[in-house]
Amino acid sequence: MRAFMVEKYGDQAGMRAAEQPDPQVGADDVLVKIHAASVNPLDLKLRDGAFKTFLPYRLPLVLGNDLAGVVARVGPAVTRFAVGDEVYARPDKDRIGTFAELIAVHQDDLAAKPATLTMEEAASLPLVALTAWQALVERAHVQPGQKVLIHAGAGGLGSIAVQLAKALGAHVATTVSTAKVDLAKDLGADIVVDYRTQDFEEVLDGYDVVLDSLGGENLTKSLRVLKPGGMAISVAGPPDPAFARELGLNPVLRLAMTALSFKTRRDAKRHGVTYSFLFMKASGDQLRELTPLIDAGKVRPVVDRVFPFDETLQAMEYVEKGRAKAGKVVVSMT
Repeated sequence: MRAFMVEKYGDQAGMRAAEQPDPQVGADDVLVKIHAASVNPLDLKLRDGAFKTFLPYRLPLVLGNDLAGVVARVGPAVTRFAVGDEVYARPDKDRIGTFAELIAVHQDDLAAKPATLTMEEAASLPLVALTAWQALVERAHVQPGQKVLIHAGAGGLGSIAVQLAKALGAHVATTVSTAKVDLAKDLGADIVVDYRTQDFEEVLDGYDVVLDSLGGENLTKSLRVLKPGGMAISVAGPPDPAFARELGLNPVLRLAMTALSFKTRRDAKRHGVTYSFLFMKASGDQLRELTPLIDAGKVRPVVDRVFPFDETLQAMEYVEKGRAKAGKVVVSMT
């Protein structure tokens, strides 16, 4: 099969297209013929080696964390899927590789593709939709009437999180650039802060939950718009001790992560709020819970541009240089 792979960490120069053996299919695996995959900032970080300390992949590594496609073969223990089924997934972190023609995915990480979506639309969703679900439902337990701030509400994660928070009954605020104000309103945001002309810290106050995808000063300020007992969840802030425990890291790395997040956790404590780092996990069950919301139109994909599979490297460069206007960038095999 043809695939795009990282041969050495660093930058785009370390990637190339290559012929790879077809994946081996275990007893609980589903072999999927990939029709579309999407590009995430995570792909860029993995390519650059940003996570190699705690995600030690063996190179060469096939990149890609989202897929939609058709079942080509199933292992003998597979009960949920049959050849010909249309599916979508975010493979487990140890089994990524969707920038390829085929991938073997554990049946627990796979779900039937939403019937209302094209392959390209479906491929844009798994990683960001699961991240939004795990932040807002699993971790924050968002309830109707609560106030939720979603940063970068026109981005890949933010555009889905705004819609999910609204579907959960929350009062939703978001931050976007001037050109994306109308899109954020269309996605359901109740308050849209144009970060080019407004400081969200001066506009917003008393929030129950903040979902941060920017980190740095943005995260620091987010702690100050929460009400006492509120929670800031970040996918871009410093990893925390809970994440280190979850990964089962050795004591040295656990200590390092504790140190990395010390200032943020201290600041959160001073404001009477909590800080939580989120690195999403694959889950076919959670995708199945999201699918009815998608098919009902309550959560819809936002796709900026679709590239042909042969231009996967150009798609990654497009994302890396910030050219995407809103939502996700997808590569299509068809």
